Amino acid sequence: MSSEQQLSLFKESDFEQSNFDQKELIPTSVKIPIPRGIYANVTEIAQHCNQCHRCDLGDSRTHAVVGRGNLKALIMVVGEAPGQNEDETGLPFVGKAGQLLEKILASVKLDTEKDVYICNVNKCRPPSNRVPSTEEMEACKPYLMEQIRLVDPKIILLTGATAVKGVTGEKRGITQIRGKWMEWDGRLCMPIFHPSYLLRNQSREVGSPKWLMWQDIQAVRAKFDEIQNNI
Repeated sequence: MSSEQQLSLFKESDFEQSNFDQKELIPTSVKIPIPRGIYANVTEIAQHCNQCHRCDLGDSRTHAVVGRGNLKALIMVVGEAPGQNEDETGLPFVGKAGQLLEKILASVKLDTEKDVYICNVNKCRPPSNRVPSTEEMEACKPYLMEQIRLVDPKIILLTGATAVKGVTGEKRGITQIRGKWMEWDGRLCMPIFHPSYLLRNQSREVGSPKWLMWQDIQAVRAKFDEIQNNI
């Protein structure tokens, strides 16, 4: 029997149902792959994230924290993982660090409702706000990759070393690579200090973390303008 004859024994709807069943299993186990292009929109990702048990973080979450902002933004900000405020609200960067991030972006007239989309590598809060493990990041990373595909940002800001490692695999410390443009997956990425680090380092003197962040965010604004002018 030819392969064409074999295929004709199955209805097309059977294949569609099989693919649907496989997709519905994604939140149940890390062993189920998340193929590129499987989600039609971020709403579908959010639904799966709120059902997800691909790692143990799903056992203790209040809400999965998927993202906020413009789903067609030129800039995506990627953090590490939700904290307590984020777990309670289901929104990323809404605590003190998030408030500082808003001020940093606003300082160069970047609007989080229009110019930016904000998310994290991990969608569920690690206990006691610890750093997510490599296994936890790998379990959740395919959701982030689908978010990046759907939002299609031209610039990605990676806040802190964990976000840098989680997205690009780069293992150097944030002080070594912050403020330097990196190309990843055809996109421009810039590692920057996490706002929580800046909250612990209040000095604004030349060379201080806050002073360096000011240099970095101005470079981001300049690149944003350059990209907008070329669209």
